[in-house]
Amino acid sequence: MRPTSWRGSGDLTWLVALGAALWGTDALLRAPLAGALPAASIVFWEHLIIVVVLVPWLPRAWRAFRAMPARARAAMAAIGAGSSALATVLFTEALTLGDPVTPLVLQKIQPLVAALGAAWLLGEQLRRGYWAYAVPALVGAWLLAFADPLDVHVQALVAALLAAASAVLWAAGTVLGRHVGAASDATPWEITVLRFAIGLPAALVVLLAGGGPLAVTAGQLPPLIALALVPGLLGLALYYPGLRRTPAARATLAELAFPLTATVLGVTLLGGTLTATQVVGLVVVAVSVTALGLRERSRRPVVAAGDAPGETVSPRGR
Repeated sequence: MRPTSWRGSGDLTWLVALGAALWGTDALLRAPLAGALPAASIVFWEHLIIVVVLVPWLPRAWRAFRAMPARARAAMAAIGAGSSALATVLFTEALTLGDPVTPLVLQKIQPLVAALGAAWLLGEQLRRGYWAYAVPALVGAWLLAFADPLDVHVQALVAALLAAASAVLWAAGTVLGRHVGAASDATPWEITVLRFAIGLPAALVVLLAGGGPLAVTAGQLPPLIALALVPGLLGLALYYPGLRRTPAARATLAELAFPLTATVLGVTLLGGTLTATQVVGLVVVAVSVTALGLRERSRRPVVAAGDAPGETVSPRGR
C-alpha cells in the first residue's frame, strides 16, 4: 500500500480529488458500526487491520524511529496516541451523538488549527491577514455545528465539541508530523506507518479503560476492513502521489471533494439533514478554508514559514 511514485508530466488533480472523496465515505462505513459497537472497539480494530497490512514496512519504520532524536520520538508517540487513536475515538463518538454530516465537515477547520499550532510549535508567524480567513471559518463552523445556532441543545453541543476536539488532535498531528520530518530522516510513509503502529496499543488502552468489548462478530469484520482500507489506506495511497504531480492551487480545490462527498452521502444514504443555516455554514467554511489554502500557495502567504521545513499533509490530518 505504499504510495506509488507517479512518473511523467500529466496533471493528477483527479487523483487528489479521488483520494479526498474516499475520505468522504468515512461516515458511510463508520456510522452504522458506531450504532453497534463502542467507539473504542471500532478504532482498535481499525488500527489492527491497518497495522496487519503494514507489517512489511514495520521493520524499516522501527529503524527510522530508533534513529530519531528524543524530541522527535516523543512527538511521534503523541501523533500515534493522540492524533491517531484518541482523535478517532472522539470523532467516532461524535457520530453516535450527532448527525452523520456535521462531524465530518467540521474537520475542515483543521488547517486553521494547524496554522496556530505551527506558529506555536514551529515558530511560524501568523500575519494579520490570517484572521480574515479564520474568523469567517469559525463563524461558519458554529452555524454548521447546530441546526439552530441560537438554540443549542446539550447533545448537539457535546457532539460538536467531540468533533472539534478530534479536529484539533488531527491538526496537532499535522504540526508534529512536520516537526518529526524536519528533525529526522524519516520519510512521510515511515511516519504514517509509525502513526498506526503506535496508535494500535494506545487504542487498546482506551478500549480496556472504557471496558468495551474486544471481540467483534463475523458480520462486523467486512465493514471494519472496508473502513480501515478504503477511506484509510487507499485514500492516502491515492492522495499523496497525486499531490506530488498537481499544482498546489488546483489541489486545494480538489480537496473540496472531501466535504462535498461527506455531505452528499450523509444526506442521501444516512438520513442526515442540514438546515438553511447549516448549509450557509458549510459554504462559509469551505470558501474560507479554500481561500486560505490558495493564499498560502501565493507569493505572500499569511503564515510565514519558520526555520523548520514543512511537508504537505492531508486536509483530514490522518
